[in-house]
Amino acid sequence: MTQAVTIIGGGLAGSEAAWQLAQAGVKVRLFEMRGGGDMTPAHESDRLAEMVCSNSFRSDDAQSNAVGLLHQEMRRLGSLIMAKADAHRVPAGSALAVDRDGFAKAVTEAVEGHPDIEVVRERVDALPEGGPTVVATGPLTGSALADSIAQATGKDALAFFDAIAPIVHRDSIDMEVAWFQSRWDKGDGKDYLNCPMDKDQYEAFVQALIEGEKTQFKEWEKDTPYFEGCMPIEVMAERGIDTLRHGPMKPVGLDDPRTGRWPYAVVQLRQDNALGTLWNIVGFQTKLKYGAQTEIFRMIPGLEKAEFARLGGIHRNSFIRSPELLDDQLRLKARPHIRFAGQITGCEGYLESAAVGMMAARFTAAEVKGERFEAPPVETAFGALLSHITGGAQADTYQPMNINFGLMPPIAGKMKKAERRKKYTARARVAFADWLAAQGIEDALPVAAE
Repeated sequence: MTQAVTIIGGGLAGSEAAWQLAQAGVKVRLFEMRGGGDMTPAHESDRLAEMVCSNSFRSDDAQSNAVGLLHQEMRRLGSLIMAKADAHRVPAGSALAVDRDGFAKAVTEAVEGHPDIEVVRERVDALPEGGPTVVATGPLTGSALADSIAQATGKDALAFFDAIAPIVHRDSIDMEVAWFQSRWDKGDGKDYLNCPMDKDQYEAFVQALIEGEKTQFKEWEKDTPYFEGCMPIEVMAERGIDTLRHGPMKPVGLDDPRTGRWPYAVVQLRQDNALGTLWNIVGFQTKLKYGAQTEIFRMIPGLEKAEFARLGGIHRNSFIRSPELLDDQLRLKARPHIRFAGQITGCEGYLESAAVGMMAARFTAAEVKGERFEAPPVETAFGALLSHITGGAQADTYQPMNINFGLMPPIAGKMKKAERRKKYTARARVAFADWLAAQGIEDALPVAAE
């Protein structure tokens, strides 16, 4: 009988890891402190795999996008997270967005209902001294456990701030001003709500963001860098008057039906739940104080009477220096019985976190069963992400990273960007299929190689 595996953390990585291990016939004890009397600054419930920032898993285009490619590879490996995301999808153009409550509820029910998984609602304050363990506590690792990790690694955890976007009640949006349209009419063509701004409105809005009252950091937090992929809207505004017009407020590809033209700037909202009653403001993560948020965001045409289901916020994230501390199977070199998974490794993004959880589980399952599991080749999304985390990145300048084609071996020759992207994904599909066959893994989603 195989030894039970301890998993610490019930986020997307921990939930996926628990499921993969259990499906491999390995018993799991999954520890999650929420529901046992503890809560984090960002979570709102005790459900497993709760999404705390956005409800989007980003692009689902597996032909020309590295994130979409990762989606496809996860489906092919039988990912629980992808299965529940697909089951709770909401309209979002070419992106995969979900009803966050329905998604978390479904993951929780699946994990808690698996006969080989025991969910323990307790906080873990120290790394286990023995026994196979996967640490998937995410970017909000408790201080006591973080201290234990620091003692085991001899390195201080790196940290950055991550900001959360506000959510608006759909019935409080003025539809005489806002309109439905996806940029360039992608997806269903009407997956986003758009609020237009003219030049004067835009410049006044940017100035208000800059002048708005913001959360003050503690002395020890002041030098913590932001992750570029989740930059607070007011920090972007401070970088120049046109920064937002070329970022989250980009108007290109959006025709205002009242004028037939692109507006000077636009604020987009994306559906946040299956009922379509909640919409989040895309790219509007913020550290503005609540009062300032309400006042400033109601300057947006169409949101003058907006009612907020949740205002934006900010929290401190931590991750380890993985390229230096972990081996090529995600084991902590100082304590090889411990693996790390998810955002605490320095991967960034919901799906990247779950993907690393899958790999940690597959490595662990093989180890406790006396088998061998080879990592996917670096030409694949899985392999590229793992390679970056476990040695491909520079340890001294290591920063959180989403999956992208830059992590894969380059495609030789001159060609247009669109053609190059398709070559990356075509090569990856072939490499992934060959790897599945070599590992004796049945493809859960057969895909014809191109």
